[in-house]
Amino acid sequence: MTDATEFQTVPTTTLADLLGRGQVMDIGIRPLWGPPARVAGPAFTVSCAPGDNLMLHAAIHRAEPGSVVVVESGDLDWALAGGNVCAVAQRRGVAAFVLDGLIRDLAEVREARFPVFARGVIPIPGAKSVVRPLGAPVTCGGVRVEAGDLVVADEEGVVAVPAARRDEVLTAARAKLAKEADESLDAWESAHRARIDKILAEQGFEG
Repeated sequence: MTDATEFQTVPTTTLADLLGRGQVMDIGIRPLWGPPARVAGPAFTVSCAPGDNLMLHAAIHRAEPGSVVVVESGDLDWALAGGNVCAVAQRRGVAAFVLDGLIRDLAEVREARFPVFARGVIPIPGAKSVVRPLGAPVTCGGVRVEAGDLVVADEEGVVAVPAARRDEVLTAARAKLAKEADESLDAWESAHRARIDKILAEQGFEG
């Protein structure tokens, strides 16, 4: 199977063009400092109960180096993680956090340059009491993510590539990027205008 690091050269815009809206997390899942380096890695999936961050705190000691920890919580009242949790994850080789929720200690996270894609920041920590399985499918930013799916995140957004399609998508992405690199702006403009004018004419537009 394709090495996840090979996706670090593929923009999320390219992946979005290939995979469609259904694999792109919503606009709320954004880098919390920037511009972040593009990250790519297999998803380590975590589900946290509202107001509780126990399973993310458990996950940082269990996620494999290079993985992207993807958390479902949907909670906007409590922080899922803080500076020390992010620091330990970074020290253990976790590539990034992608959280459907909030963190705190942003200054520490930014200074360490640990990539966190989330909904925002709040200073209040969550509780630690609700046990849930690790590695189960989750929904993050409106996208279903399964353990081992390839997650790519950059300043444009976050895309989940289904594990079964990794090789196919990487091949298509490379071909698309190569074609775009060989196309001049003049050629693109000419083809673009022809396509747009054709659509306008079909809709009866005159002008």
